[in-house]
Amino acid sequence: MGEHYKASLSTLVYIEDPETHKILMLHRVKKHHDVNHGKWIGIGGHFEKDESPEDCLLREVREETGLTLTKWRFQGIVTFISGDGVTEYMHLYTADAFTGTLHDCDEGELKWVEKQDVLKLNLWEGDRIFFRLILEDPDFFSLKLVYDGSGRLCSAVQDGREMELFDVLDESGQPTGIIRERNVCHRDGSLHGTVHIWFLRKNRGKWQVLLQKRSASKDSNPGRYDISSAGHIPSGETPIRAAIREVGEELGLIVTASDLIKIGTHRAGFSAHFHGKPFVDQELSHVYLCFKPFALEDLTLQKSEVESVKWFDLEAARRGIRDQSIPNCIHADEFDMVLDEILRRKEKTLAEE
Repeated sequence: MGEHYKASLSTLVYIEDPETHKILMLHRVKKHHDVNHGKWIGIGGHFEKDESPEDCLLREVREETGLTLTKWRFQGIVTFISGDGVTEYMHLYTADAFTGTLHDCDEGELKWVEKQDVLKLNLWEGDRIFFRLILEDPDFFSLKLVYDGSGRLCSAVQDGREMELFDVLDESGQPTGIIRERNVCHRDGSLHGTVHIWFLRKNRGKWQVLLQKRSASKDSNPGRYDISSAGHIPSGETPIRAAIREVGEELGLIVTASDLIKIGTHRAGFSAHFHGKPFVDQELSHVYLCFKPFALEDLTLQKSEVESVKWFDLEAARRGIRDQSIPNCIHADEFDMVLDEILRRKEKTLAEE
């Protein structure tokens, strides 16, 4: 027999006005000892005796808002592990048809919020994830969220697959203490850390740089040439460990810390749409050079990330990056950092001779 544990059942619904398309949100500010105090949440609450999920949904909406739902959709199950001994199974709904008149709520202040502004509110980090999923994916999902007991998100798993979590950084590059899911970061433009590893070699007396062609399934800039190897820094991981891991995952190449030469950091950002979704990227990149020799045929490419790799003459790469004759998503000023380091090495060699 397994160990008994304390569990609770609840519902939460995001109600959309069919005319304005605004979302009804509850700002929990009326009860000072409320675990949600200061947060914005949807409408919901815990099951009462013998209630079904729909019974609870309709009762909580009626009690908290005065509205009676006439149309709703079951979107997913969210498993909350609070970190303080309680597990909650939340039944998540959306609704876009109702009758009645909105009244005051003793839990907090009700407000209709523009749909695109919901993620800008003071939400729980887990709530950001499932609201994003509702916006982007109509399929039913199961989401497991693990907190550390003090409100800090530790893990997120969608349909049995671990989601990537990043440390949100301030402009000095220091962690703010907020841990945020990858796609939420790329929707709201949260600053996060990445690693960029440039592979270089001398071939017949000329410098060459290795560029990778991004997979067509990438969430941004699919099919374009990019840095030799690059990736995000997961929450709690050091840049050098992330760089070693990314090279191994993307290229199948084993490198060590002594193979990587850090030449600085690069701050960049852009916004665009890919695969019909908004993408806002704000990142602080730790930039490394690597001169470790290898043969292309010895690489094992991660096909979900990298379609192919190719050596380019350094000067041809510089021109192609700037005029897009090589379709790419490389920041020219970061490539200038690489060129400056190669020039510095040339000058040093000449001085030594």
